[in-house]
Amino acid sequence: EVQLQAYGGGLVQPGGSLRLSCVASGFTFSKFAMKWLRQAPGKELEWVSTISSGSAFTNYADSVKGRFTISRDNPKNALYLQMDSLNPEDAATYYCTKAPGPVATARMEDNDIRGQGTQVTVSS
Repeated sequence: EVQLQAYGGGLVQPGGSLRLSCVASGFTFSKFAMKWLRQAPGKELEWVSTISSGSAFTNYADSVKGRFTISRDNPKNALYLQMDSLNPEDAATYYCTKAPGPVATARMEDNDIRGQGTQVTVSS
């Protein structure tokens, strides 16, 4: 069974930083691209970023490009999202997501598997 547990969310002031982490189990982590998705209250689920299975390729939504950095540690089965220069529009529940294959596609896919989320609040 695929299990994806994200953590590291919290309350941060505008302009601040947070680092989200995700621990994966139940599949061969190094063979799959991984994504971060997010959903703000009252809004649709949104793709944020993807990293290929071997970390060679990354993609970012325009809204986070230059501020967020996705990374992974395959021996640790871990995925990360470094979020800098946060603004209130970044407030959402963030989900660690397993892609259906090794390629870093810049979108949500039907066969994505989303884990439990971690909430990020940006407020002064």
